[in-house]
Amino acid sequence: MKEFAYIYSEEETNYRFSDIHPFNPIRLDLTVSLLETMGALKDVDCIAPRRATDEELRLVHDADYIQAVKLAGQGELTPMKAQMYGLGTEDTPVFPDMHEGAALLVGGTIEACELVLSGRYKRTFHIAGGLHHGFRGRASGFCIYNDTAVAMAAMIEKYACRILYVDTDAHHGDGVQWAFYNRSDAMTLSLHETGRYLFPGTGMVTERGSEEGYGFSWNIPFDAFTEDASFLLAYRTALFEACELFQPDLIITQNGADAHALDPLTHLSLTMKSYEQIPQIAVEAANRYTKGRIVALGGGGYDWYRVVPRAWSQVFAALTNRAPFSGDLPKDWIERWTKQSTTVPTTWADQMPLYPSIPRRPEIEEKNWETVKRLLWPFVDDVKKEQLSDVSPYSID
Repeated sequence: MKEFAYIYSEEETNYRFSDIHPFNPIRLDLTVSLLETMGALKDVDCIAPRRATDEELRLVHDADYIQAVKLAGQGELTPMKAQMYGLGTEDTPVFPDMHEGAALLVGGTIEACELVLSGRYKRTFHIAGGLHHGFRGRASGFCIYNDTAVAMAAMIEKYACRILYVDTDAHHGDGVQWAFYNRSDAMTLSLHETGRYLFPGTGMVTERGSEEGYGFSWNIPFDAFTEDASFLLAYRTALFEACELFQPDLIITQNGADAHALDPLTHLSLTMKSYEQIPQIAVEAANRYTKGRIVALGGGGYDWYRVVPRAWSQVFAALTNRAPFSGDLPKDWIERWTKQSTTVPTTWADQMPLYPSIPRRPEIEEKNWETVKRLLWPFVDDVKKEQLSDVSPYSID
């Protein structure tokens, strides 16, 4: 078994709504070029994704919806019909060959999971994956197909495995949650900004699953302006408790970078400190509970230059057994992208302070911790902060 592979092809950048749309594949170019410039990709296997078949897509999506996506991508779906399927909206506009572009992302995530569960690799990273808002018969939130849900359904069908899905995107991982809400062979854990202020408006702590799936849907909705320490404490606590309860065979992480304080679409206040530690803690959980088996995906993140490439490179670092990257960013990378933007960062760490002091910090932290305890009380007798010292070597000071 090899340690690690990443799934990527320049063809994946064809999933492009427009040059001004927030979900811009330049994020992939920025991240891959940063890792290339550092020499980090030199001895690492890169595997091109394949396009998901219609049969695979139908594990999660309705056949008539798949047909509608195909017709829309060929300019053959009327605007009224498109609206019925969540297509042609401001969030998810139609673009040429959209079925082919979206199906490739789904196939990449299927491949990432297959490589791990077949025993060929211990860890994989599909940087273009993580489109977690797609529903059975409707596009939503920049997501046409739900690559994660399709891949999970395919792997459970083939390997009869138990999969824990962990989502740290600022937006609730609604599409994945609802796809498995009444099932006991998958567990979803989403940590996100409260839906009181942010799309999609779901992800309350009371959304616990139904029927056989009751107790296997976990949500931690954070108050606006949540900072690193509060987020990481909740994440660390919930992740290890979920693993202890569910005993997964595979962990899949969605690594949206839009909870960062600089992200233009959200209201959380994380810094790169969180994005250094989130994947390191996930790998630690995988080493403890799944014999190291973990699949990482990309996701959201709309400050293209300053945040996403650094955050996703830290995922790569954790998956390849590196400590978090630190110090200055490569000069060649900075010079290349400075020609396109005045916001290119120069160091791995953020230049502090990123934002004014938050006067409600104690209130926010207490409210978030109460949310964690409310989530866990049916499963854990007594959750105390001081009991967490053995969970991870990474400080949250």
